[in-house]
Amino acid sequence: MRRPSALPGLIFVIIFGIGLALAYSSYALGADEDAVWIAVLAAVLAYIVSYSVKVANQWERVVVLRLGRFRAVEGPGLFFIIPIVEMIAYWIDMRVITSTFRAEKTLTKDTVPVDVDAVLFWKVVDPQKAALDVADYVSAINWAAQTALRDIIGKTILSDMLEGREKISGDLQRIIDERTEPWGVNVISVEVKDVLIPPALEDAMSMQAQAERERQARVILGDSERQVAEKFAEAARTYASDPVAFHLRAMNMLYEGLKSDKATIVIVPSTAVESMQLGGLAGLTALTTTLGQERPPGAPPGPWGSAPAKP
Repeated sequence: MRRPSALPGLIFVIIFGIGLALAYSSYALGADEDAVWIAVLAAVLAYIVSYSVKVANQWERVVVLRLGRFRAVEGPGLFFIIPIVEMIAYWIDMRVITSTFRAEKTLTKDTVPVDVDAVLFWKVVDPQKAALDVADYVSAINWAAQTALRDIIGKTILSDMLEGREKISGDLQRIIDERTEPWGVNVISVEVKDVLIPPALEDAMSMQAQAERERQARVILGDSERQVAEKFAEAARTYASDPVAFHLRAMNMLYEGLKSDKATIVIVPSTAVESMQLGGLAGLTALTTTLGQERPPGAPPGPWGSAPAKP
């Protein structure tokens, strides 16, 4: 709410006070009738002068009409109007104004009811148009914003609305600015705050997203197993063409299994022993003995014992 300036009231008090002082002087001189007229004239003059003096703040513009016709846009600062002949039609705020608006239970293009909240930032750039070309420019802007939001929602599917808020905000700004430009109003920006969907649909979308993540996880796991199988097949082809490499790999795997610090029982098929040419049980015993000798002091014995075989 606009606060009136104290200057007109001060002027009224000063002029009326001077008039009362003159009236008292006349009364003291014995002119009683003149004193009354002086007081009345002082009151009328004080009212006319104080009514004529107006002060507009830095952010305000005043539309003045003379006998019902537009005269000028006054302000900021001190200005004067003629009583009875001129009147102030509007005090217009030139600062950036924020308006919130929303669309409730509006169907999207794919027939989903949504509630959308948005914020509109706008300012008056032409006070004359805002005062004379529209009855109530504030209400007109709010209604224009709501209808534009409903139009945008009806032309957009739900997924695009949830993911593309910046695009929706840009479209809203363009549409509202086109509608309000003839009223002397400039739309600075529009921000979509929130898009609310029905709880049942929200739960269904959450389940769909969870199922999609599980599907992607299984696809990744299957692709990993396929890559491992391809590498195994490649290794098998390499070992098939190079028996020496196969024997070295088999001996390395057996060595890695036997050198563990914990007691371990390793079962080796006889076909593997023959293919690695370890010489049967004697060869395995010698390999185990060698591993036992390589253990650090205090380490527990392996599955075949740590003492060297007696000759």
